[in-house]
Amino acid sequence: MADATEIWLPLAPGSVEGLPDSLTYRHWDGEDEYPADPANCAVYVVPYMKGAEIAVRPLEQMRGLRVVQTLTAGIDHIASAIPRLPAGTRVCNARGVHDASTAELALALTLASLRHLPESVQAQGRGEWAPGVHQALADKSVLIVGYGSIGTAVEERLLPFEVAAVHRVARSARTGPHGPVHALADLGTLLPSADVVILTAPLTEETRGLVDARFLSRMRDGALLVNVARGAIVDTGALLAETGGAAAAAGGAHGAQGRLRAALDVTDPEPLPASHPLWRAPGVLITPHVGGATSAFPPRAGRLLREQLKRWVAGEELEHVVDVA
Repeated sequence: MADATEIWLPLAPGSVEGLPDSLTYRHWDGEDEYPADPANCAVYVVPYMKGAEIAVRPLEQMRGLRVVQTLTAGIDHIASAIPRLPAGTRVCNARGVHDASTAELALALTLASLRHLPESVQAQGRGEWAPGVHQALADKSVLIVGYGSIGTAVEERLLPFEVAAVHRVARSARTGPHGPVHALADLGTLLPSADVVILTAPLTEETRGLVDARFLSRMRDGALLVNVARGAIVDTGALLAETGGAAAAAGGAHGAQGRLRAALDVTDPEPLPASHPLWRAPGVLITPHVGGATSAFPPRAGRLLREQLKRWVAGEELEHVVDVA
């Protein structure tokens, strides 16, 4: 058995069935006061969607730490603290927990934008019957940038919509379950033919600002950018310029439709200030970072924690280890 003392969970331990009885659990979800001395924490499960400041706050005092488990697919909110963790601390992500929910939202945003559903909602509020001919997802070419488990889940949901093609991009080239996966270096040749570009990549130094003015300029006229990854992957200023948002910012009202459309579950900055011009950019649909926050989260997070802690108690290798301090 691992030399454990205490396990810090952001979920009430009683809400997760099947946790090992041999461990001592402390419930902490980002409150000002800690439930116990952080020095006695061996496994720290990071509070979900509480921000980087809260996520890293107790880490410097967790001198007995052995495992950090996030409940997100990305670890960017704790990345700055990893070099200062006790040597050998394993950092695990929540691969698989958010695949279905995030893929659902990626499809929902894509369909809503192509079919101009926000405009229909606005017309409904005015009591206005406003028919029109809009784009279908059928027969479109889709490019998925970031082909991990979430990107794969997005493709599996795209295929029944009779898309013309799906192209996949990841950090390095390989063969995926549905065909070849291209390297990031191939983006320049893939972007001009994509009708929809869906971002599902993690935020790393390589992907920060990846979608810049050059990237966007390579997208075809009328194409749709969908971001369910991290806001900082996209250069917001460059996106405003391509969606007509820059004109909206200058005029303080909705400007003319730009060359591109966008559907964003994440933004930079985030939360997006009420005065930010991205809110008023024509052809831009925004949801408030809710890709993984669905009814599917609690049971899937519970399964992950149960299995990880069972492995830890048994001295077995943990799953989804993405870094070691």
